[in-house]
Formats: sequence, C-alpha cells, structure tokens
Amino acid sequence: MRAIGIILAGGNNHRMRELSNKRAIAAMPVAGSYRSIDFALSNMSNSHVQKVAVLTQYNSRSLNEHLSSSKWWDFGRKQGGLYIFTPTVTADNSFWYRGTADAIWQNLDWLKQSHEPYVVIASGDGIYKMDYNKVLEYHIDKKADITIVCKEMPEGTDMSRFGVVKIDHTGRILDFDEKPVATDASMVSCGIYVIRRRQLIELIEKCAQEDRFDFVRDILIRYKNIKKIFAYQMDTYWNSISSVESYYETNMDFLKPEIRNYFLREYPEIYSKVQDLPPAKFNAGSDVKNSLVASGCIINGVVENSILFKKVFVGNNCVIKNSIILNDVYLGDNTCIENCIVESRDTIRANSRYAGEDGIKIVVEKNERYIM
Repeated sequence: MRAIGIILAGGNNHRMRELSNKRAIAAMPVAGSYRSIDFALSNMSNSHVQKVAVLTQYNSRSLNEHLSSSKWWDFGRKQGGLYIFTPTVTADNSFWYRGTADAIWQNLDWLKQSHEPYVVIASGDGIYKMDYNKVLEYHIDKKADITIVCKEMPEGTDMSRFGVVKIDHTGRILDFDEKPVATDASMVSCGIYVIRRRQLIELIEKCAQEDRFDFVRDILIRYKNIKKIFAYQMDTYWNSISSVESYYETNMDFLKPEIRNYFLREYPEIYSKVQDLPPAKFNAGSDVKNSLVASGCIINGVVENSILFKKVFVGNNCVIKNSIILNDVYLGDNTCIENCIVESRDTIRANSRYAGEDGIKIVVEKNERYIM
C-alpha cells in the first residue's frame, strides 16, 4: 500500500473512570484475548501498510509491554516495521504531547524521512475491521485533501462522546462538531483519516507555529471550509471504547454470534500477542452459558452472559452474570458478580456480592491476594 500508518494511542479519558488508572485506553482488554490496539494494528497489517508508528504517552507501560515484539502483527521486517514513539526531551523541546497534532509534530522527522505519498491515521480505541486500501481509493477518486471514515449511528446513541459530521450529496463534509452537547446529526467520525503525507507535514508545521495542538479541532474543524474534506461511510461494525458504558457494550457485543463470527472467524483475522497458557478448565459443577472464557481460566461455578479474560479463577458456588472479569482475577467461593467489570489482578473475598444497580459497577479490590 502506498501509505504509512500512525496510530494515536497516547490520550487519557476520564469517562473510563478507574479502568484507565493503570493502563492506556488502547491497552484495554477486549473480547477475552485482545487489546484495543490490536484491531488498528491488524487492519494496518491486513491492508499491507508496512510502516506504522504508534504514539504513546499516558500510562504506557502495559501498552509498550504488549507492543514489545512486532512479529505478532507481521511488522518484523527489514523495510518498514513497527515504531513506538513516546515523548522525548530534546534540545528544542521538553514538552509531553500536548495534543494529537503536537504528538505528530514532535515526531515529524519520521514523516519527513518516509517516502510513501499517503498517511493513514487511526485511533487506538476503535473496534472494527477495515481495508484501508478502499479508503485510499475513495480519497484519490474524490481528489480529497483529507478523507474521514464515518459511520451512521442508530437512534438513541450518546453523540456527546463523538465528533459529529454533516455531509452533502457528494460526500463532502459541510460541518464538523466535536463532542456536541446536543445535535440532530447522526453521522460520527470514526477517528480514521487519510491524507497526503506532504500536506500533513505542512498542516502540522503550521499548527506548531501557531501553538495549536489538536488534530481534530485545529486541523479538521478549522479547515473544513478551506480544504476538501470528504466522508467515507463504513457499513460494518464499529465502536469506540471511550467510556465505561461503551467498553461494556462492545465486549458484550462479542457474545452475539454474528459479531463474534465476524471478528473471530471471518477473514481477515485480528492478531494479538500470544501467551503460553493452558486451555480453560471447567471442573465438575461448573455451568457456563453464552460466555467467552479465555485461556488459563479455571471455572468451578456458574458463568452466564459474561466475558472472562486470561487466568481467571472462579471458586465453588460462584455466580457471574452479565459481567466482565479482567485478567488474573481470583474469585473466592460463594461470590456473586452481576452487571460489573472486575479490575485485573483483583482478589475477591469469599462470600462477596457485587451488583451494578444503576449502571455498570467497577469492582476494584486493593487487598493482598490470599487463598481461602
């Protein structure tokens, strides 16, 4: 593909509450065995984008650990490859990334040293499959300056967490409103952009000269009436895990057969870092219905409409319903979990009960692990 890739994975999001206290949003576990960033990386690999930069910053330790080897996404190559860029103190600059445009500006040399004519920019928190070649073909056909991948959202969607766009009959974007309090529009930006590399360099340098730091606000919205910005409409599954509610909803979507088959069984595949773990073990007395159970789990109780990530231990007489249990959680005997997200590496004491009464409850136990 005649493009290089940039994945923006450095931001923090307070809508994720306690879940983002110890990890980047792009490192959030999804569907039992994946991380959020796996979807963008797999799409880059499957689209034959051979050179990809991941811009990390906030709570990046677990994300950097996940990206420690590029071979899982087939980026271990002599030409191109996977580049991890974190904020760096230089003679000219000692700032952390002050925004998405600033993050690109601080790594502008990488863009200038590349030779591909186009750039695909993607967010690290989107859950979707996409062939970026089709977006590039649309971009060239429309003679666009910037192309934004967009999606029509169903009625009742909380639009305040998205960038909302309005388009004309040709697909050109007429208006772009970032996270509006109220709007009558139903089409949102998916955080995926295609732009010519030289034009991106020019726009980023102009932003830096004017002390502007945000790619959406200071480039897309500011230039919406000057540049030819078009919308590429996708009609397949897409969601952004930008809030606790959307994170829960996205994971629960994987319990639907059509969505699970689309991501886990249909070509092209989604790739992730593989761990050497034993298969899940279901002991006598366990009862599992409509759930995803990852490798390394040991189940002794009832699990229903839930997702259990790697190395979860479920004690005797436990009941887990409509919940997400993150990696390496120990659930003591007689525990009841319903409508909850249990943080990773937690130990839930025996005879505990947690239930989300007015929404999704996040369970964070800071006690030392013990066996009982």
